Amino acid sequence: MRLPVLRAVTIWTVIASLPLASFGADSTAGILHTSGATWINGAAVPKSSAVFAGDLVQTKPGALASINSPGSNVMLFADSLLKYGAKDIVLQHGSVAVATSNSFSARVGEITVTPATKGSTEFRVTEHDGVVQVVAQRGDVNISDGSQTSTVSQGQQTTLSTQTTEHKRKRRRGGAAIPAGSGTILNSTAAVYVGAAVAGGVATWVLLEDPKPISPSCPDSQQSQSCPP
Repeated sequence: MRLPVLRAVTIWTVIASLPLASFGADSTAGILHTSGATWINGAAVPKSSAVFAGDLVQTKPGALASINSPGSNVMLFADSLLKYGAKDIVLQHGSVAVATSNSFSARVGEITVTPATKGSTEFRVTEHDGVVQVVAQRGDVNISDGSQTSTVSQGQQTTLSTQTTEHKRKRRRGGAAIPAGSGTILNSTAAVYVGAAVAGGVATWVLLEDPKPISPSCPDSQQSQSCPP
C-alpha cells in the first residue's frame, strides 16, 4: 500500500508545481507592485499582479507602479500609460524610470532609448503632448529616431519631438535633424515635468508659427503691372 500512496503524492506534487515552473520559465513575465489605482488592460488590479508581454499598464493620478523582471525594474509614475514587452516598454504618455542590467529599453513612437553599454544603467523618459524628455541618470544611453542615433552621457538630458511618419520623411529629405537640447541632470520628478512642460510650450509655438506664404508668380499669359517683378 505504501507504493501507491507514494506514487499519488509524487504525481500531485508534480502537478502542483507545473504552474510555478511555467511562470518561472516565462522570461516575458514581470511582477507588478502598485501604490494607488492601477489598471492592466483596462481592469483594476490589486497591490501586486503578474504582467505579461503585450499588457497595457496604466496608473491613475496619484498612483505609482513598478514592474520587476529579471535584470530590470520599471517605475511608472502617476497618470501614465505603457505597453509592457519582454525586452522593452512602449510609453504612450506620462513618465517612467528604467533601471536595467540587461539592456532593457524604452520607446515613444519612433524614438527608442537604449543603454549604451551592457552595464547597470538608469534613465528616465517623459512624454507630454508630443514632447519627449530623456534623462541619463546612471550610465550613457543611445537615442534613435529611426534615421539617426545620438548618445546622451550620464548626468545629461535631451528633449525631442515626436512626429508622424510622413512629417519625418519630409524632414529627412531636407536633411534636418530632430531638435534636441542638452544640459545638466534634473534631480527631481517635479523638475522633469517642468522641463517637459516648457519644452512642450516651445514646440507648440514653433509648430503654430507658420511663415508668411510666398505669392505665386503670374502666368505668362496674364502679365500686368500688379504682378511682382
